Formats: sequence, structure tokens, C-alpha cells
Amino acid sequence: MTQHDENTTQEYTSVFDALADTPAEADNLRVRSHLMSAISDRIDEFDWSQRVAADNLGVTQPRISDLKNGKLSRFSIDTLVNLAKKVGLHVKVELVPADGPSGSVEVSSRADIAAPVARPEHVCR
Repeated sequence: MTQHDENTTQEYTSVFDALADTPAEADNLRVRSHLMSAISDRIDEFDWSQRVAADNLGVTQPRISDLKNGKLSRFSIDTLVNLAKKVGLHVKVELVPADGPSGSVEVSSRADIAAPVARPEHVCR
């Protein structure tokens, strides 16, 4: 992404780097985006409506709407990790030295790690 100024052109490696004021803020946006996408995908796998997802996850329907619409600023990493757990996801974070290759955040179904995970028992349609 490129930002145009009268005298300079700055290139960014990702949209998060362009939006953020610091590298740490860009990393935070990247992590929240990845978590939100994985949770949203899981809700879709369960074929839950937003209302049903809200009931099952203990949040309001507007919160699910914010999640599905990618409203990053409305969710903390803590909240997203808790929601990921409720939909049967396991979060794995890899940290690397700042001067080394980029780190990663991996969100995967617990089924990839242990026994298969069934839908949460309190599922309603």
C-alpha cells in the first residue's frame, strides 16, 4: 500500500502497517483480524445465525454483527481468545526476535490437536 504526500511516497508491507502508528499496533491489528476471521468461519461451519451465535457465546447479537463485519476496534485480543475457545478453537502464538523472520498467530480447531470437537452442547438453531 502506498501513501502519497507532496514530497514523499511511503510503501507498506500490509494494510495493517499502513493503518497503525507503530509496528506493535500493526501486530495487534493483525492478530485480532486473524482471530476474528477464524471465529467467524467457525460460526459459519456451525450454520449459526447471528442470534444463535450470540446466545451460544454469551454475547449480544450486535457483538456478533461487529465480529462478522470485521470491526477490529471493538474487540480486544482477550475477548477474541475467549470467544475462540467457546467455538472449539485453540490459539497458538509464535514469537520470534524482532530482527528475525515474522512471527505468526495460528488459530486451529482443537480437533487438529486432540480428539475431535463436537459442536458446543448448548447449540440451538
